[in-house]
Amino acid sequence: MRRAFILLAAAAVIAGCGSSSSTSSTSSGSAAATPAGGAYGSSPAPASTPGAGAVTVTTSKGRLGTFLVDGQGRTLYLFEADHGPKSVCNGTCAQAWPPLTGTPKAAGAVKAGMLGTTKRADGTTEVTYNGHPLYTYAGDSTAGQANGQGLTQFGAGWYVLSPKGAKIDES
Repeated sequence: MRRAFILLAAAAVIAGCGSSSSTSSTSSGSAAATPAGGAYGSSPAPASTPGAGAVTVTTSKGRLGTFLVDGQGRTLYLFEADHGPKSVCNGTCAQAWPPLTGTPKAAGAVKAGMLGTTKRADGTTEVTYNGHPLYTYAGDSTAGQANGQGLTQFGAGWYVLSPKGAKIDES
């Protein structure tokens, strides 16, 4: 009986080691990695690896004006259900809206003093800007796209951020 329990426990550990986490692709400032599948946007891959090194937060210009993007040009969003720096987007939400994790560094028009971090429920460190946890969107297939802008999913709205740290609202 004890041996069966040990074998069952070992199988559970091995199965857990083989599964992928919802925060498992890279977005480091020094070496650009592509999300799972090899091409940007080919799968709803998360924005970086748990325990990742530096991740760049910079700016881009487009139809929404100047807005925040990560070092690979992926648009960054805030989630209105987050109150303060604590993220409430986990599980399925974090698969559709991968959190930006790692240690932030500023570039472009990003104000370094507005960058911060928060601890997620899974123990990873998520990047914040002006107190807002930052996310990418799985529906953005190329750098600079903002297909998530103004969507209401998982109980609240999703918006691109300006370098001032406020949501960009087109309505």
